[in-house]
Amino acid sequence: MAKRINKAREGIERTKLYQIDEAIKLVKDRANAKFDETIEIAMNLGVDPKHADQMVRGVVNLPNGTGRVLRVAVFARGAKADEAKAAGADVVGAEELVTTVQGGTIDFDRCIATPDMMPLVGRLGKVLGPRGLMPNPKVGTVTMDVAGAVKASKGGAVEFRVEKAGIVQGMIGKSSFEDGKLVENIKAFVDAVAKAKPAGAKGTYIQRVAISSTMGPGVKVDPATVATQGSVGS
Repeated sequence: MAKRINKAREGIERTKLYQIDEAIKLVKDRANAKFDETIEIAMNLGVDPKHADQMVRGVVNLPNGTGRVLRVAVFARGAKADEAKAAGADVVGAEELVTTVQGGTIDFDRCIATPDMMPLVGRLGKVLGPRGLMPNPKVGTVTMDVAGAVKASKGGAVEFRVEKAGIVQGMIGKSSFEDGKLVENIKAFVDAVAKAKPAGAKGTYIQRVAISSTMGPGVKVDPATVATQGSVGS
């Protein structure tokens, strides 16, 4: 394993900030697994998420999707449940779905709920919360527009949330994607994080950006080549 990783790092200068086009080429050239590797982005932000006014959270609809097929669960009743099913939700229910999840069966990657269902879904906080699956109005997963939320989730909506070390990570495509489509997705992700800049952020907000594949090394990206005007150094 170590030998393979060291070989993959050959040709990558660890301290260099690459232009986005060059970084994508380096990452894709090293995505040699027998499966279509996921391309991910990691951003170091100038925030301390321990403070409420420095929390960064949101959702971005990637213009070219993620390349991954998500299973979506919807907590809803009646007409809203029917809307969710028609929109392509994989799992739809109310009390019975709560019981299923409490029993340890979580057969979905994204969870959506209508507002009236939240008192019920709230019972699942200890189960869904640690997995990042708890519905939240800030990222559009607590909504009356369940059909729109299901379609967005299926079409490439990616949630992001800053971690303890001030890092935001997210999936931005597959190694099989054309370079231009990855660039568009990366810029959309960075733009969404920039727009989610909290009031309490001080100094440089977007400090470092890197991309990598599932099995490959990270490549540092010059933030100026992916960030929107004003988000770097502000």
